Amino acid sequence: MSTFHALVWIDHHEAQVLMFDKDHVEASRVRSRSHHKHQGKDAVHARFFPDVAAAVSGAHEVLLTGPGSAREEFGKWLEGHPDKVPVVGSVASDHPSEGQLVALARQYFLKYDRMAADPSRP
Repeated sequence: MSTFHALVWIDHHEAQVLMFDKDHVEASRVRSRSHHKHQGKDAVHARFFPDVAAAVSGAHEVLLTGPGSAREEFGKWLEGHPDKVPVVGSVASDHPSEGQLVALARQYFLKYDRMAADPSRP
């Protein structure tokens, strides 16, 4: 699905990815492949974060959300990679439903697009 916006809700175990446009939403999950709590976070990030970044490739704007530090760590990890995903913001959230995530994303991007004077929005 070719979409303009994406939202990534992420914690250390999984990421929920919503790709959407005005009329459609496509949801997917990316799970961490690590089952060992004693592995260092760099080892987990080396496998999990590239999978999450690949899930949002093609989106023009990405909003990060989620609890704790995983959201911030993923944002910093993205900054250090040449095929960077265009992150436009980061919002703390607990464990919302998919509908709540869609509402959060639509509200955020409506405000963001108005501020950025995005010509692709009606």
